[in-house]
Amino acid sequence: MKRDNFLLGILAGIGILVILALGLFFIRQDNLTYTAGKTPDEVIQNYVVAVHKKDYEKAYSYLAELEYKPTYDQFKTAFLDRTIDPASAGIELGESDISGDNANVEVGVLFNPGDPFSGGYRNTEYGLLVKQGGEWKIKQLPYTLWAYDWYTESMKWIK
Repeated sequence: MKRDNFLLGILAGIGILVILALGLFFIRQDNLTYTAGKTPDEVIQNYVVAVHKKDYEKAYSYLAELEYKPTYDQFKTAFLDRTIDPASAGIELGESDISGDNANVEVGVLFNPGDPFSGGYRNTEYGLLVKQGGEWKIKQLPYTLWAYDWYTESMKWIK
């Protein structure tokens, strides 16, 4: 029986690519780190890291104390039942605009392509923060990280 060196080379190449892909996957898993959380963009970054690490108590602590704030159970349930799925898109933070006790942070939402023949796309949205007790707190984010009914009057009927 004759060996086909070309086929063995292709299989070896595929094996190396699989090992590299797995290595990159596991290396990038631990790349999420918290910041000092002193600026509006750092607060959003910490919120995103907490959500991705499924540390919902920490993520909830970054929410502003405003009327119609969701309860912790409503907040956590939105992620657990996948009403909000942060894994569906990447986040890229841009410039912050601070005006007194209010801040807007540019949040680029990066969506993956639906098939191998198209490119992903990016939406530019904004995170809104308010300074409370000397700390920046989030009052709105893009919907890949935020439920549409948080901090709206509709929340009072759910409580």
